Amino acid sequence: MVRFLPGDVLLMISDQLWYQKDFGTLFNLCISCKQLALPAIAYLYRMHNVKLGGSDEVEVATRQGKLSDGNTQQNQAVSRWVHLWKTIILSSLSKTTYPYCRYIRALDLRDLKDLLEDEKFRAEYGNDFFSGELSQFRKEIETPVKAKSKTKRPLRLNTIATLEAIGEAITKQTPVLEELHGEITSAALLRWIPRLPKLQQITLWDGAALANGVGNTLHIHCPNFKILRFYTWTAPDTDPQFAAFLQDLRPQSLESLEIISYSDVGLETFGALNCHSKSLLDLKLDNIKPEAMPALSMLNGCTALKSLSLAETIGSTDLEHTQNDIFLEIIGWLRDCKNLETITFHKFLSGPAILTPILLESNIHLVRLEVTDYAASKAKDFHQALAHQQSLRSIVLKSDGEVCDINALVSSLCKIVHLVDLRLSNVSDFFRDEHICLLASNLPELESLWISGWGITDQIWSYLKPLHSLCRLDINAWSSFTADGLLEYISSLGEGNWGLFLAVMMADPESALSEEEQHIVQEALTMKVEGRFDYTLARDPDADEYNASDSE
Repeated sequence: MVRFLPGDVLLMISDQLWYQKDFGTLFNLCISCKQLALPAIAYLYRMHNVKLGGSDEVEVATRQGKLSDGNTQQNQAVSRWVHLWKTIILSSLSKTTYPYCRYIRALDLRDLKDLLEDEKFRAEYGNDFFSGELSQFRKEIETPVKAKSKTKRPLRLNTIATLEAIGEAITKQTPVLEELHGEITSAALLRWIPRLPKLQQITLWDGAALANGVGNTLHIHCPNFKILRFYTWTAPDTDPQFAAFLQDLRPQSLESLEIISYSDVGLETFGALNCHSKSLLDLKLDNIKPEAMPALSMLNGCTALKSLSLAETIGSTDLEHTQNDIFLEIIGWLRDCKNLETITFHKFLSGPAILTPILLESNIHLVRLEVTDYAASKAKDFHQALAHQQSLRSIVLKSDGEVCDINALVSSLCKIVHLVDLRLSNVSDFFRDEHICLLASNLPELESLWISGWGITDQIWSYLKPLHSLCRLDINAWSSFTADGLLEYISSLGEGNWGLFLAVMMADPESALSEEEQHIVQEALTMKVEGRFDYTLARDPDADEYNASDSE
């Protein structure tokens, strides 16, 4: 007579294996017999924080329509992806041996949408996918038929309706779901949210789905909801609608908000965010319309921020000179954000002027700073202020390409001795060998360096050798490197440089490496640290874009 341990003992064993991160033993329990599998599979899924949607690079490529080239590996990847989704959907209908759905913590319907819209899927997998139990989810629309046509065109899939039907089934069986992503309608959210008591994060394509009482529904049913992202929301009533949503949420509950692309948010939205002034840690507002820029001062209550990213659509609003009172209010607000660690400004015309006094604050300790599309010629004070933030580990600067005080910039950067990531674009276009050598000499902890310049030669290699943690080096500068110089540098690399990616992106055509020399450099880099070498010639700025035959 076969005897089994009591269920609570099996749960304790599985719990200990999960605590020890012993994936192999848990997996063996899952495939041994049903009695052992039932407790083990729950902990196996828990160990990997299961996310449905999103996978390795091959599968990402397949979901982006790159399947029609006949590549065997990609075909296998999409086949696996089809079987995964089919298994999960069948699980939601209780048609699988184990209730896989009940372990899902993140549901990403964007991946399923890409799969359903892929031509290869529709041609080779669609009929099988929507057969049997899954036939109920096949929602088709007819293509209109011209009057003279006697036959109907093939029916095509109504992707959104199909996704909503599948999501309806899955969300009925996902009690531990924490993340929900996809192109989801407001009506669907109002039905699904009450089933998802552990929901913490939502990502949407259109923020308009948040209207019609979704905020209140989250307030009632999802006490842990804290992260919101949406791609766009453009409508005449966007600002009041989104403000109402924010006010309907539990007060001081939202921790992260990201608006990825264009939206019509403004004064009311920024004011409503103060309902979460103590909880909001991460705020990213992209493509802010010029008319909404002055309303940024309404965020003055949100002082718990750790990360702030602001970007204007066209970079035309000069708050410093046209609305100085608001300019000063924004500076006052940021000065009160004592926990700020990351600041990103894109196309923010007054960005450097706003940041200069913030960089000088002794109670603010930034870790990462990114400023792009700014006037370098007017940013000397900003560049000099960088040196006061000794806590910085990452700096990304991309200017308009105007000439700036190079020595002031280099001197300031050299004082931030713990930098690990430095990316300079346009602002460093006039750097010479000596400027790069100074940076390399004073920034020993660099792991990534992206820099432009002019007339760069082998002189820099001896100064780059001591950078024992450097794993990425992008030299986007007009350069004249020799094979011997590159090989000598490669020979000095050590374990800390393992996997180094070395890119020379604007090599002088008159002193270019031959194909054989490029191959030798690549082989040496591979053998030394398993690195990769990318070499591109610069385009002659005096050459015509098209030759005579092309123009004809």
